[in-house]
Order: sequence, then structure tokens, then C-alpha cells
Amino acid sequence: MLGKLKSLLGGGGKAKDSGTKGLPKTLTKEHEQQILQGGTPGERHALALREDARPEVLYYLAEDASPEVRKAIAQNPATPIQAAEKLISDDDEEVRQELARKIGRLVPGLAPGEQTALREKAIKVLETLAADQLPKVRAIVADEIKSSDQVPKDLIDRLARDVEAIVCGPILQYSPLLNDDDLREIIAAGVSEGALKAIASRSNLPAEISDDVAATLDVPAIAALLANASAQIREDTLDQIIDHATSIEALHEPLALRPQLSIRAMKRIAGFVASALVHAMMEQAKLPEDQAEDLLERVRDRLSEERVGDDEEAKLAARALEYFQKGMLDDKFVHEQIEANRRELLLQCLAVMADLPAATVRQIIHSKSGRAVTALAWKANLGMRTAYELQTRYALVPTAQLLSAKDGNKYPIDENELDWHLSYFVEQA
Repeated sequence: MLGKLKSLLGGGGKAKDSGTKGLPKTLTKEHEQQILQGGTPGERHALALREDARPEVLYYLAEDASPEVRKAIAQNPATPIQAAEKLISDDDEEVRQELARKIGRLVPGLAPGEQTALREKAIKVLETLAADQLPKVRAIVADEIKSSDQVPKDLIDRLARDVEAIVCGPILQYSPLLNDDDLREIIAAGVSEGALKAIASRSNLPAEISDDVAATLDVPAIAALLANASAQIREDTLDQIIDHATSIEALHEPLALRPQLSIRAMKRIAGFVASALVHAMMEQAKLPEDQAEDLLERVRDRLSEERVGDDEEAKLAARALEYFQKGMLDDKFVHEQIEANRRELLLQCLAVMADLPAATVRQIIHSKSGRAVTALAWKANLGMRTAYELQTRYALVPTAQLLSAKDGNKYPIDENELDWHLSYFVEQA
């Protein structure tokens, strides 16, 4: 084959600045022949990267014994499509992956009718790679063409139904060639968790498809649907999701943070999600003060009724004391407990930190007084920023009663007043 190649080689060209070392800036036929006949693997690799190398040279190197050389040929934008046709069945998976990446980028840029012969050959290469036995290769093809409307529809249909989520996911989430009927058919046929989640994440998802996603009761997909701000979700569908989500914590946050919730939906959600999420839901909705207070009151009533048994309370109190003795109780710890909705453990920890009875701490938390909760945080040696978190996300203090920091992080009232607010509850104990 080398002899045949020699007869095909013509004059040299000027190189682009490819950054390859060991080769002259301008290639000539003689340089190429020397490398092909007796060059080192490094020299052949450098030649394979050169965009000014002749097509015949690149074609010949597509059968090089070195996988690194063949991979460079697969990457090279100047490699002729005939060489790509050789590489689609290469034994080295990395060679096929690089080829999939390059051809996947090439085909969407070749509009129908433009360089017809090249497009047809490139599509055939792409279709072969899209059927590769290795999911990584198929996934690269899918990722490269996911947003294109200039690829064959049957290719998109095949990738959309691939059994591997890393392959079908990008197509299902982004491809403009999939219509609503396609998506509904795919859902009805039964798809993997990752595939359903990808559909739920599509931009501007219509209500009918949202209905189909919700009907599957697939938690990750429903969470993705709720987080998809552009997805249309009917009120009755949202009601069904809320019913389903009551005992499924993974749906609490996406539900609470769903944009443009009705006040009715917010009241239902506030009936079971963590207090920190209720606060986040209210902040996002920017509720009027009267509606916000009504919502908070409902949550306070629920929380006041949620009590652990005496044995569990004793265990949590012992754990809080252990944490205190180990020096674990600080601002960071408090933030973590608020985030994780460990309300009773946090209450017991605050009691130990402030050296107050747990019953007194419970009264303060349920008091709706921003000053009292701030005083508790001060007694527990916590920062004012943590005190504000305790007010808003843990104790659900009404907006009008919140006590904000001074200069961003300082307590806004002096120690005498803080102590006075605490003394009221201590005396009531």
C-alpha cells in the first residue's frame, strides 16, 4: 500500500500552527514519505495531527499499528471521510469515541443539498457509530447532535429509544425533532428512570406530557418536572403530585420551590414540608404579609403538635450533651440541623448550649418573638446570622417580628435587653 501511496503524493502545503513538535513548519512530499517509511511512532503521531498533511497520507495512517496515531487521525478535521469509514470499526474504543465526537459535530453543519456526497457518507458513518456496541460511543453521538434539526429523524428516534440513559437522555431532553406524540409514545412504552427524567426536563414541556410524567409516580422524574420552570403543570395534576409527595421527602424541596404556586397549593405543601422549606417557599412567592402570616400560623400549629415520645426525647437530649462535650455544637452545626430538618435534636442542642431547660427552649421557639429567639441564640453563643436563620427558617417568626442584624453580622440590641427577653421565659418555666 505504501508504494501506491507514494505514487499519489503531490506537492506540500503550508501548515497551520498545530503545535506539533519534531516536524517542519511546512510539510513536503519528502517529509511525509520519510515519516511513513521509517518514522518513529511519535513522528507518525505528529503527522497524523497535521491539518496540512495530504488526504492520502491521513488515509494511510488510519491503518497505523499505533492506536494513538489512529486516534489523532480520528480527531483531525482534515481527515477525509474515506478514512473515517475505516475507523468506524476500529478495535480501540477511544479511536471510535474521537471519531464519534468529530463526525457528530460535522453532520449538523452540513445542510441538506450542501456537499451531498460528503453529507451522505458522513451520515452513514454517524449511523454506524450510533449503533456501536459501546454505550460511550453512542452517548457521544447523542450529545453532539442533541440540539440539531439537520440530522435524520430516524437516527434521532433510534437514539431516543436507546436502553442506556446516557445515550437517550440528551436526545429526549433537547432534540427539536421529537414531537409531543413521539414523547408520549416513548413514555407509554416504558422507559428507564434517567430517560423519564430527561423528558421531564425538556424546555416548555406541554401539560399533556407533564400529566404523563406525573402518572408514572417516578420520583426523580417528578422532581425534575417540578424543578422545570418552563413546564406546564395543570392544577389538578399538581394536586395529585402533592397527594403523592406527602410521605416522599425527595419531592418536598422541588414542590416548595415550584414557581408560581397558588396560595391554595402552598397551604397544602406547608402541611408537611420542613419549616425551612416553608420559609423558602414564602420568600420565592413574595406573599403579602397577611397571607404569609396565615401560612406560618398553620405550620406553627402543625409543628407544636409534632412531639417525639419521652424515650426518644431522652435519647436526643443525651446525644446533644455528647455533642456539646465533644465541642461539636457551633454555628455550622446549627445551620446543618436546620437544613436537614432535625428539629427536635436542634432544640435539645440549643438547650444544652444555652444552659436552659428544653421546655423553656420549646416555649421560646413557639413564641413568635424574634427578640426571644435572638436572645436564645445569643445565650447559646451563636452569631447573629445564625440567630436570623433560627428566626426565619426554624421558629418561623412573623415578618413584622423579625430582628435583623446590625452592620450585617452584629446583634442589634445590647446584652441587658437580650437577657431580659430570656428572663421572661425562664420565670415562666
